[in-house]
Parts: sequence; C-alpha cells; structure tokens
Amino acid sequence: MTVIKKIQPIGEILKSKGVVTAAQLDEVLRIGKRTNTRVGKVLVNLGYATEKDIAEALADQYQLPYVMLSRAIPDPQVIKLVPEATARRYMVIPVSKEGDELRLAMLDPLNVFAVDELKKITNCNIVPLVATETEVMKALDQYYGMGSSLADMVRKVQASGLELLKGEEDAPDKLERIAGETSIVQMVNLVISKAVMDGASDIHIEPDEDTLRVRVRVDGVLHESANLPLKLHPAVLSRVKILGELDIAEKRLPQDGRFIIKVGSRDIDIRVSTLPTIFGEKAVMRLLDKGNMILDIEHLTPLPDVLDVLKKVIKRPFGMALLTGPTGSGKTTTAYTLLSLVNTIDKNLVTVEDPVEYHIKRINQVQVNTKVGVTFAGALRHILRQDPDIVMIGEIRDRETAEIAIHAALTGHLVISTIHTNDSIGTIARLLDMGIEPYLISSAVTCIVGQRLVRRICASCSTAYEADPRMISDLGVRFTGKAPQFYRGAGCPACKGAGLKGRIGIFEVLLLDDELRSLILAKAGNNEMLEAARKKGFKNLRVQGIRAVIGGHTTVEEVLQATQVVE
Repeated sequence: MTVIKKIQPIGEILKSKGVVTAAQLDEVLRIGKRTNTRVGKVLVNLGYATEKDIAEALADQYQLPYVMLSRAIPDPQVIKLVPEATARRYMVIPVSKEGDELRLAMLDPLNVFAVDELKKITNCNIVPLVATETEVMKALDQYYGMGSSLADMVRKVQASGLELLKGEEDAPDKLERIAGETSIVQMVNLVISKAVMDGASDIHIEPDEDTLRVRVRVDGVLHESANLPLKLHPAVLSRVKILGELDIAEKRLPQDGRFIIKVGSRDIDIRVSTLPTIFGEKAVMRLLDKGNMILDIEHLTPLPDVLDVLKKVIKRPFGMALLTGPTGSGKTTTAYTLLSLVNTIDKNLVTVEDPVEYHIKRINQVQVNTKVGVTFAGALRHILRQDPDIVMIGEIRDRETAEIAIHAALTGHLVISTIHTNDSIGTIARLLDMGIEPYLISSAVTCIVGQRLVRRICASCSTAYEADPRMISDLGVRFTGKAPQFYRGAGCPACKGAGLKGRIGIFEVLLLDDELRSLILAKAGNNEMLEAARKKGFKNLRVQGIRAVIGGHTTVEEVLQATQVVE
C-alpha cells in the first residue's frame, strides 16, 4: 500500500522555524484568500519574511535543494544550453551539468510544463533547484547579455558608435532606427528593471547641461541612479517614447502615454510623461507594480484607533468621505483600500478615475477621457443612473464635480473622493472657495481624512536611543515626566544602509458633528473649527506622527518633514 505523505504548507514551515508568529500567519492567510495572492508574496510584501525565507521553506516543502545564485558561478557553456527567451519566460538559470543531468535554478520548480520543455531543448534530465526571484532576475541580466551594471552597458553603447549626427535629431526615421538598436533597448530595459528591483515608484530621465541624469524615487525620496553621456539623450528618450506610443518627432509639447512591461514574473504598468526643458525633453515614468499592492486596511497605519474610525466611516450607508493631502501622500491607495472593505457581491461599486491605476474585481471603473468629453462631472452624471451603492471619484477639481458628488451623497449614496488641500480643516475652506454653499457642505460631508506618508524604520536594524531635548522641542509637544524612548534604524543590508524601509500612513480624521456643522453654516474660520474639533478628541497630523514615533514605527525627522504644527 502506497503511503502519500501530506505536504506541509509554507506558512506552517515558517511558523515552525520561528520566522512568523501564529497571529501573523492567520493575518497573511486572510489577506491572501481575499486578494487571491500567494501566501509567500503576501509574507514578503508585509515584511514578515524575506524572499530567502520563502525559497528555503519551498525547498523544505518539496525536499528540493536550495541554491544562492549570488554564490554560484555557472559555467558559460552550461548557460548556452538554455536560450535567453526560454530562460526569461520560465525564470530559470542553468547552474551546472553532470552527465545527462542539468541542475536548474527555478523560481517555480513545480512548473512541469517548463521542466518538460527544457528537457526537450537541452536533451538533459532536469534537476530543479529553488532560488529567490531577485537572484534569478539578477542572474538573467548578468548571464544573458544585459550586463552586470549600467556602466558596462554605457561602454558597450559607446563602443558601438551609436550617435546621431548634427541635424539628425529631428529626423523621425533616424530616431526610430537608433532607438531600436539592441544596445539602447537593453539599456532602457536595464534602467527599468533595476528601478523595479529597488522598489522605485518613479524614474526621472532628465538632460542637464553636460549629462543625462537618471534618478529614481524610492519610498518617496529621489536618489541619483546614474549619469549617462548627454549624446545618448535622443536615443534613450526616443526609446521611452516608442514604448509609450508617443510621437518621437514632437519635442515642443508635453506628451503622456503608458505601457506594460514584464520584469521577471511581475507585470509593471508604466505611465510616461514627457516635458520640454531648456536642455531637451525630460521623461518621467511612474511604475505601478500591481503584484505588490496589498489592499488591507490593517497596513495603512500602525495606529489601531485610527483604523477603527476608518472602518466605521466606510460602513456608513450614505454621505461623503473626503481624502485630502498633497500629491504622493497615498490618497488613491487609501481610497482603494476602503473600497476593498465593502467590495461584496451585494454592492454596486463604481469609480471615475484619471487614470485608472489598479484594476479591481467586481468594481466598475470608468476612465476619464476629456478628448471625447468624458469628464469627472460628465461621467458622474451617468454613474448616478447606474444604480450605484458606493461611488468613488478620483479627484474633485471643480465646482460642477463637487455639486454632483454632494447631490449623490444627499440622495442615499456613499461617496468617496480625494481633494488637494494641506489638511482636513482646510478642505472646508477649499469647498467654499469652489462656490459650494455652506448648507450643502454641512449636510453632505460626514468625514474628512488628512494624510501623509512617512518612511518606516527598518525592522531588521531598529535600535532605541535617547532623544536630543532640542529635537523633542522641535516636535512642539511637552512630555510629562521622562521623555519616551525613540527609535531609528542603524543601517543594514536589508535597507541598504538607510535605516528606513517602506512607508506607513499617518492620518488625521475629522468627523463632522452638530457643532462643526453649525460652524460651517456660520462660515467660521479654520482656527475656530480646529479648536472645536480638538475639544472632541481630534488629533492633527503632527500629533498622530508623534504617536507613530513613540510606537517605534518611524523617526522624529520623518514626522518633522511630513507635518507642521497648526497654531
């Protein structure tokens, strides 16, 4: 009688090793089931485990060898056994060959289709090895011609003599030819893939007087990634434009486009924007990594009382909830996360966005298209005829959109929208400036949420320290008795020496009660409304930031930079 051994789940293996706790595993399983995301992916996204932890657990689960590709040097002759296109399609790296056995590092060693095809191509028996996604991606770039560094690629391009002659920069056929050269294509691909692996949200390609600068934004902060020869500017910009389906001959006007690129096993949605400057066109690529987006409210902020209020707000049957803050403060992610809480089969959820950043199942998402007359206001009118329960408006920019949204909130719909102001109290003045009547604001708006993103202290190197009294003074608060202990990251390989890794949100939640509604009707000033809100327990962004500092989640410097004291 054959005994079938039950395979232990990865989560249980990690729990038995002490990598995750039972509570963390329950949370991960809940998120994975709701978002249809692999457990390993959720664990890495939440910072509960590393890619190496997952790979080692996978190796234990199926009793396969684990290999660290950074410490393995494959034979070049063995690499040639697997074509580059096949290696990239299946995310594999040939490591060694003994007799008729080919040892193959694989991201997914259980992919029987990959194993069968590779067996036919190489005429070898395949021995799968487990490796991490990051190491496989780096090895693919290293061993299949993209070069170990951008500097190597630049030298390769320069050695090939790729350069436009004077006057050829305006010839579309010449631009298209040079942008299609293999070395230019590989260079742009390398810039994008490196940014994705670094967790960047944006890539800036900007010409200066004597160089072509590449900068990437990681955790909200721009870092210089590379300086390229200025003569490569026409070719690099043309390649980016071709990817975004833009007019490569048009250099006088700004242009916008988008494309999807596959980096390893991840589909990256990229929005491209070009802008003429005095030294030539600048391009910015915004990277949207859909696979890394976890819409779980528990991870918006580490402050549980704030989460409780947000959960109550989204469960209301009608009214308007406004999310406010500057560009890049995470408003769209908060809106999507709140929608995910109520995204059930018995609710009709409709959004109007510009652009639609993430596609979410069961939500009807409408893309603004001003070229054919689909504006926020115009789309919103039609949405209200679609029997919606909950409506999300990407942004309130004008009086017409605001009035329609308020009408929807007053007629039995829950409306969520974003608006650009510095804080929650200032949103009321912004709506008044748009021409919205005070009685409409007081009747429709139920909640205003101001938010900022601050960098999180790296969990691998967090250390406690005694704060400088001057720093405490800069926070604008007084602590009774001994000042609390603060934390910062010492710097380690996990955070590349920065001491900070990832970001968290801090929120101020203004709930409109009868007193605040009366003050809005009386057109009271911001200070008067703020004082009334404070008496009811309102905590502004600075105070919420201090709470996150005391909890060991972020640093004093991050809070000082992201918030201001409201007098």
